[in-house]
Amino acid sequence: MNSLLAFFTDNLPSLKSILLGGPPAILWAYACLYFAGRLKKYRGLDTGYARKIFHFLIFTSAAGIHLAWGLPGVFLFGAAASLVIFYALLRGGGHLLYEALAREKDAPHRTYYILAPYFATLIGGLASNFLFGKAAIIGYLVAGIGDAIGEPAGVRFGKHFYRVPSLSRVKSFRSLEGSAAVFLASIAVIIVGAAISPHLTVTANAFWEIPLLALACTVVEALSPHGWDNALLQVAASFLAVIVL
Repeated sequence: MNSLLAFFTDNLPSLKSILLGGPPAILWAYACLYFAGRLKKYRGLDTGYARKIFHFLIFTSAAGIHLAWGLPGVFLFGAAASLVIFYALLRGGGHLLYEALAREKDAPHRTYYILAPYFATLIGGLASNFLFGKAAIIGYLVAGIGDAIGEPAGVRFGKHFYRVPSLSRVKSFRSLEGSAAVFLASIAVIIVGAAISPHLTVTANAFWEIPLLALACTVVEALSPHGWDNALLQVAASFLAVIVL
């Protein structure tokens, strides 16, 4: 308990950081969601693409912020993104920001499937950083890019579908084509993550270890309950990165 309390108190952003970094963080998070919403509303983009564009922008921003300003910066950005998401929920159905995130196929539980990924991302990010420290950046990248590519790839190319667990009555499916995209993208981002992080090292065994790590992450994503893969995938990727990298 003491170590968990210290984890939060040691990484809370300072008042100066909040005052200086808070407004730009809120504006950037808002711009990311607004951009995704406009693409859906005015360009006819499928919700599966729009929400993953936001997903991609937020996770990659978190990775960059973590490298530049450490975990306090991620805490600040996470709070900013939370404010934007809850503002979208407050505005509700029909609003551009809400519709950027709410899948039509999730009705009548559209709000739940905005909240579930949000809390999954929050839980996964906190757990990864608390348990695995600097390796959490691999969790950001695998969940933010690898997973983000899976749904759009499934929407565009999916032909072989399989049922996945769901914590609501909404039936959910993923595709083998989408899972293949997750696997390939995960290999790429793990290599990039190891290259840009000063705390990770690619060993001589990386030629076979990294594909195995990516395969394990793909299996975790494939078996995760609908809406909760962000938590399990971040933790799994970060844990495996500690072992491999």
